[in-house]
Amino acid sequence: MTKHTAMKTPPIVSQQAWNAAREELLVKEKATLRAKDALAAERRRMPWMEVDKAYVFDGPNGKASLLDLFEGRRQLIVYRAFFEPGVYGWPEHACRGCSLGADQVGHLAHLNARNTTLAYASRAPQPDIARLKKRMGWEMPWYTITDSFDKDFGVDEWHGHNVFIHDGDRIFRTYFINSRGDEAMGTVWSYLDATPLGRQEIWEDSPEGYPQTPLYSWWNWHDNYDAAPDQKWAEVSAAGEAAFRDKDQ
Repeated sequence: MTKHTAMKTPPIVSQQAWNAAREELLVKEKATLRAKDALAAERRRMPWMEVDKAYVFDGPNGKASLLDLFEGRRQLIVYRAFFEPGVYGWPEHACRGCSLGADQVGHLAHLNARNTTLAYASRAPQPDIARLKKRMGWEMPWYTITDSFDKDFGVDEWHGHNVFIHDGDRIFRTYFINSRGDEAMGTVWSYLDATPLGRQEIWEDSPEGYPQTPLYSWWNWHDNYDAAPDQKWAEVSAAGEAAFRDKDQ
């Protein structure tokens, strides 16, 4: 028989005492949320580094440049996933940690609606990537690294998200997240907070001239972004924004 150490659990209290404890902790949680908002605002003011090398990837439709990975959108997030010979699980699986992260990725339509593309990149050949995506049910675009992209952007020996923005043909690296920072990635909010343009909502502290729209108004069903704006939703979202913004102060 294995002897288990008894858990030292918190005290059992009344509903009134529980509510008081929850309200006390909520003060700290809101302070943390405000601190995260401030960090995101500072991230939007990070300097940009121009990418002056022409990188080439293999994609499902053939050769692709880094600019091609944007898919016509302004912002790009590239996650370097480890799926290739030498990685545990090859050829049936990608790295367990990278795969867990891939399972967390939300519906891409919401990111795309904010002019942002998420792409994965590995050194596995495209037929293996296509097979893996089908088996695991993953939908994100996934490219094959063919040159020094991974080494140049700090993801040759470890995973990480590189964030880019382009102005015409000029591409700029704006941020980088790796290690435990990758654990939080997967929601539309975690991705957008890592980008130079942010969530693009009017409550955000962003530099002058950055694109911003009212909170809630751009939110949509993932299969409905191509439809004409719904006036009823505009009214509902405006009322909801006012109510929740007041409540959240």
